[in-house]
Amino acid sequence: MITKRIIPCLDVKNGRVVKGVNFQGLSDVSSPVELGKYYSDCGADELVFYDITASAEERGIFTDILKEVARTIFIPLTVGGGIRTLEDFDRVLKCGADKVSVNSGAISNPGLIPAAAKRYGDQCVVLSVDVKRVDGVYRVFARGGRENTGIEAVSWIRFCVENGAGEVVLNSIDTDGVKGGFDLEMLEAVSNAVAVPVIASGGAGCAEDFVALFKKLPKVDAGLAASIFHFGEVRIPELKRILKENNINVRI
Repeated sequence: MITKRIIPCLDVKNGRVVKGVNFQGLSDVSSPVELGKYYSDCGADELVFYDITASAEERGIFTDILKEVARTIFIPLTVGGGIRTLEDFDRVLKCGADKVSVNSGAISNPGLIPAAAKRYGDQCVVLSVDVKRVDGVYRVFARGGRENTGIEAVSWIRFCVENGAGEVVLNSIDTDGVKGGFDLEMLEAVSNAVAVPVIASGGAGCAEDFVALFKKLPKVDAGLAASIFHFGEVRIPELKRILKENNINVRI
């Protein structure tokens, strides 16, 4: 049986980890290097590093901090933010990333994903999608959740997977930071549409939210969260113990 993954996310702005609600109102949390090491040491399965303003500011990722995080951890690292070209892929991979996450860059250049998959392999290319309901339709948002592209989300995700995305991180803007549980309806629609791993992001408020996620949607491969881990509301070893008690297979 495939183990379910627990993935903390570092949203980095100006070299510091920050967190907000519904992608708004960002507040300072910690150093990404210190936090990354903490998660690596306490049993996280992977780590995600998002430079959350790189796309909006049209610049590259802060590579010095990224290199330091990569040197400090001993778990797979996915990196995103401002990834627009194959050169951006190359740069973050050389900084120590194992996988590269693409969001706005794929929207502005749909050829980026197939080109990256051809050069680096599907397993290296992660599609990150920020999705919000607009008049009852799942719409893709770009530039850190600031811009409604008008693109219907499920068809966009399917298109990207068919063209080489090996994994999907589904970020529900509706539930982000609210701590009311993962967006199960949205996640079900996406996990039924593709055959690659789907990572749930946005809404976790307690350990029971992860239990509900994996029980109700066994196709979902991983749960990603930020603030509940950053502020110690949920500790990863305890979360994994609870998941194990609920017959959900995790790496202890």
